[in-house]
Amino acid sequence: SVEWQRHYATARSLLGEEGGLTEVLPGVLVHGCDVGTWVLRQRDAATWEALLPEQRERLEALGLTPLPAVPAKKTTAGGAGAFERGVLALEQYRARTGTVTVPRAHIETVTIDGEEHPVKLGVFLTNSKTRRAKLAAEKLAVLAALGLDWAA
Repeated sequence: SVEWQRHYATARSLLGEEGGLTEVLPGVLVHGCDVGTWVLRQRDAATWEALLPEQRERLEALGLTPLPAVPAKKTTAGGAGAFERGVLALEQYRARTGTVTVPRAHIETVTIDGEEHPVKLGVFLTNSKTRRAKLAAEKLAVLAALGLDWAA
């Protein structure tokens, strides 16, 4: 597209002036084009695969290569999604304090697969309560079983 070509020309100009600098941060504007964001988007593994071979060759000539693909978030036994981390943090907090009344600013650190993860437990609970109408019945049941009256 014309937009791709315009951004490419701007990136080529900038990278040429910088002597092959390949680290252009988002927000770097040249002639009104956010070259940094464009370069980052082109280097994204999914975007890179969608480019035409000629476009890839041009980017490689500038010293740009695709970034490694980001693995999908683990939500099974090997890891935990945000909801699962929140539930784990609430279980841990309840076991330690004997209550599920959590200050909004409280951060509970949980250990998953040997790694520590800080969980903004108060924020998690506030968000869950606010969005309870959109939560799946299974998630509400888990929260209710932990003693949250509003989830029942």
